[in-house]
Amino acid sequence: MDVDFEAITVNLLAGEHPSPAFLKINPAGKLPVLVDGEVVLTESVAIVLYLAEKYRDQRLIPIDAQQRAQMIRWLLFTTTELEQPLWRIARHTSLYPENKRLPGELALARDDFVAMAKVLEEYMSGRKFVVGNSATVGDFVLAYTLDWPSSRTGSTGCRGSRLIWKRCTRGHVRQCASTRPSPASSAEQPLRQRVLNGSPVLAQHTGAR
Repeated sequence: MDVDFEAITVNLLAGEHPSPAFLKINPAGKLPVLVDGEVVLTESVAIVLYLAEKYRDQRLIPIDAQQRAQMIRWLLFTTTELEQPLWRIARHTSLYPENKRLPGELALARDDFVAMAKVLEEYMSGRKFVVGNSATVGDFVLAYTLDWPSSRTGSTGCRGSRLIWKRCTRGHVRQCASTRPSPASSAEQPLRQRVLNGSPVLAQHTGAR
């Protein structure tokens, strides 16, 4: 978006998220967090919608009410039906102490992810974007989430999702990148933001949870 910001990495594996300093920002101890002046936002969907609304000149949120509703629908689908199985896999392979990991949860989570990815694949058939004729925040959050199992198959165990991801989003990701609106001038964007992102192990997320 060509907006100045400060990115701070919080290492979950090192236990930085329950530190007193971080809990002052987000008492839930979860990521991501956006601090924008007096505004403190958690939850990835809330953050991306806030930024899209604030920087309307970037045209990353539909004006049409129906398209906006569909975009929000797929944002929620992404974070509940697609992202959550991936987090379940991450928790039971690396985040939880070994004595709390449940091997049986991995197969269930993989099945849940693949089933919902197929729902998405059917919806995206014949479409270049989640809604309309240009990229929105829905596209970027979706593309990132689906890149997670492809780029981290060793940690998530979602090798079976690779084919779905390639068919559904390889071209989609390229299209998002190539059609991103031209950024506004720096004079129009004086805001300095502080963003708290997840550790690389869990994938930093414009929309990380």
